[in-house]
Amino acid sequence: MQDLLLVVDMQNDFISGSLGSKEAEAILPRVRELIDSYPADKVYFTRDTHQEDYLETQEGHKLPIAHCLEGSEGWQIEESLEKRRQTAIIDKPAFGSVELARLLAELNQEEVIRSLRFVGLCTDICIISNALIAKAVLPEAEIIVDASACAGVTPEQHQTALDAMKVCQITIENE
Repeated sequence: MQDLLLVVDMQNDFISGSLGSKEAEAILPRVRELIDSYPADKVYFTRDTHQEDYLETQEGHKLPIAHCLEGSEGWQIEESLEKRRQTAIIDKPAFGSVELARLLAELNQEEVIRSLRFVGLCTDICIISNALIAKAVLPEAEIIVDASACAGVTPEQHQTALDAMKVCQITIENE
């Protein structure tokens, strides 16, 4: 049985860039601590990935702030976290990742996943989207969101997302 950590979208644009926040900056020490508490090969990262035509996409129309453009500084994983990374990054063009679902299914076939802990950004967008995907792919694994290592667009939306995930039998820790 294996326990995995998924670090979601801890990218410069979400921490200190075009969509950054003080809440995102505040979780960095806790995210580092959790990464260091797992074997390096059990820590996976996602990276929000958009192209130059982002503002022409459906998401770009609803959130007209260019961010996480592939190859840009804002797209990069925050430097202190990137130094800790040993596994491949899952680039995702949308909030939820079909590629993550495939990876989790493969990893679970190799060795049963007992738990999958989520940390990162944003609780109310990409964390909730991917946690629900993980719950669907791994119905018997404990899906955990560490609230102290996540931040939402606003503190209120962070809490709303945590409450929604609880209803879906996702374990919320350190709230």
